[in-house]
Amino acid sequence: MKKLIIPMMIVAILVAFFEQVSAEKNVYITVIAIALFMFGMMQLSAKTPSKNQDNQDKEEKDV
Repeated sequence: MKKLIIPMMIVAILVAFFEQVSAEKNVYITVIAIALFMFGMMQLSAKTPSKNQDNQDKEEKDV
């Protein structure tokens, strides 16, 4: 899944940047590209463990 999300995010950002420098800016394409990028970031960050997870695990074992 990660192999699909990262290229999708790169393409979305490239499209958003390309739309910003073009003569006729299309806001809808830019918004869709940013939304795809944010969706990809959400999917990738959901798999990242919390900093406090180790502390919570230790507290649960002590109880």
